[in-house]
Amino acid sequence: MLTSTQLNTMLNLQDGMNKKVNPQWLTAGYSYLRAAMIESVEAIEHHGWKWWKAQKLDLPQVQMELVDIWHFALSHLIIRHNGDIALAAAAIETALLESHTEVTFDGNHINFSEASLVENLELMAGLCVAKRFDVPLFIKIVEQAEMDSNALFSQYVGKNILNFFRQDHGYKEGTYIKIWDGKEDNEHLVEVLTETNSELDNYADVIYQQLEKRYPR
Repeated sequence: MLTSTQLNTMLNLQDGMNKKVNPQWLTAGYSYLRAAMIESVEAIEHHGWKWWKAQKLDLPQVQMELVDIWHFALSHLIIRHNGDIALAAAAIETALLESHTEVTFDGNHINFSEASLVENLELMAGLCVAKRFDVPLFIKIVEQAEMDSNALFSQYVGKNILNFFRQDHGYKEGTYIKIWDGKEDNEHLVEVLTETNSELDNYADVIYQQLEKRYPR
């Protein structure tokens, strides 16, 4: 399970990233759960669901979409707690400790512990449309995608650094280059994370430096 330290670290990183985009992000009215819904659908695409054609599961990209969802979910939860990081962390901890396995959606009681990964991604997307985010459901999906809490933490930190990298290289202005050497920056990040020891004291700095080396000039 995610620790208090990890939760506070991630929430503070998310708050910092959002402030970099817009210092007034808490009151800007951004639809973070709409973004999480879109990422849920993209995760389904990376998983594969079409019965009329051959498809191959791209697990690293499914995992990366889940990390993206977690960014938006943390933003949503910070807003729900009026910007209070400690309260948001406590609420997530409480939800994780309760660890329910059922949600009610559209009048139906759904036991997500018995559902497949694709079914749970679909459920999460539906809940996001209804402006709801269920933390235990998300953690169940993370486990189904063959991640543990430490992997979620390390990949979240990596993606957060990628977001800072994007902003530092013109993402908001529209000058950022997303495809490098025929691969999207997300794919480069997956490779960098694989090559980097997450226990390094300067883990975040090393990730940024490796992205800098790969970025086209």
